[in-house]
Amino acid sequence: MDDLLVIGGGMAGLSAALVAQRAGLQVTLLEQAEAFSEVGAGIQLGPNAVRVLHDWGLLPALRELAAFPERLAVRDARSGAQLGGLTLGAAMQQRYGQPYATIHRADLHQILLRQLQGSSQVDCRLRQRLQAFEQDADGVRLQTEDGSRYQASALLGCDGLWSRVRGQLLADGAPVFSGDLAYRGLVPMADLPPELRRNQVTAWLAPGLHAVHYPVRAGAAMNVIVVVEGPIPPDPESWDHAAQAPQLRRALGSVHGDFDRLLQAVPDWRLWPLNARAPMRGPHEHAQGRVALLGDAAHPTRPYLAQGAAMALEDAWTLGRLLAQPDWRHGAAGQGIAWPGLLQTLARKRWRRNAWIQQRSRRNGQIFHAAGPLRWGRDLGMALLGERLVDLPELYRGPPAP
Repeated sequence: MDDLLVIGGGMAGLSAALVAQRAGLQVTLLEQAEAFSEVGAGIQLGPNAVRVLHDWGLLPALRELAAFPERLAVRDARSGAQLGGLTLGAAMQQRYGQPYATIHRADLHQILLRQLQGSSQVDCRLRQRLQAFEQDADGVRLQTEDGSRYQASALLGCDGLWSRVRGQLLADGAPVFSGDLAYRGLVPMADLPPELRRNQVTAWLAPGLHAVHYPVRAGAAMNVIVVVEGPIPPDPESWDHAAQAPQLRRALGSVHGDFDRLLQAVPDWRLWPLNARAPMRGPHEHAQGRVALLGDAAHPTRPYLAQGAAMALEDAWTLGRLLAQPDWRHGAAGQGIAWPGLLQTLARKRWRRNAWIQQRSRRNGQIFHAAGPLRWGRDLGMALLGERLVDLPELYRGPPAP
């Protein structure tokens, strides 16, 4: 039986372990934390991401924990004016075959983790921080900081933005602070004024800032993210700094009453410095030999298109589809996997789409925070073109078949 090492127990790592398990592989998943858990903000899942979960048989679990907004509304953060929007709900389902969902990261993480728990094919090990690895024609060997040693036929680096696998594989330096800070909050829906308890995604735009809020926890809570421009925090590798409401208020200035009431309802803020990398430049940034990078380790994506988690799911889905193809099996019994060829094919199939998402996300950030003529052009475009300017058929019809 082929075996696989997966570094990282987040969304990308669990998804990769899931498809490998279903392909009949023996998986060792190494996570550096004390427990398998996911904190952080909510996630928007477009039809492309929901399509992946549906293909894995996880749509019933998603329906229990997610919300399914009826509309995306874009408003001016100062005046409250409606700038544009997109109909979601049944219209999105009819157009793309899957709905648009919003869910808390921890809930999606648990959906994936439950698929692996109790499996004899997946060995999940905690407190295992990668120190170094090496690969040759026979496989991959690695050592963790506590001296533990592992070997397998291939290695998947799913260890996020500050990936140690990437650091050794590509040696391309550390991520760079983007200049934006994301303040995150979660509000029980019952604590919001009635007029704000809407089953929709709302985006607020103003020069130098934007905010997004949407329901999570099956509609029981509202996830709030406010992004402002600001200086880098002392520890750029941490994405979960304590934050104070007065700091956010000073950064925002005067805002519309609806937006202001939402901010007042948030009981606690956390601060997330947005670090980034340049868009992918080629398949070599996805895979080399028997080692591949998935999710944020390969293509960290700014949150302005709400596609970071979706691209990790798409990476794993594509891997699963390739593993199901008999072309990659070799050996006398036809069981061994030609890992270098398979991972290179994965890289060629994925890198352009991931680079496009990275580029589009960066551009969206500039448009969201625009001032002057660019802002006027943005508002005029939404007024004239309506939903056509906000809808993304090339994205939502994915992921492309390998």
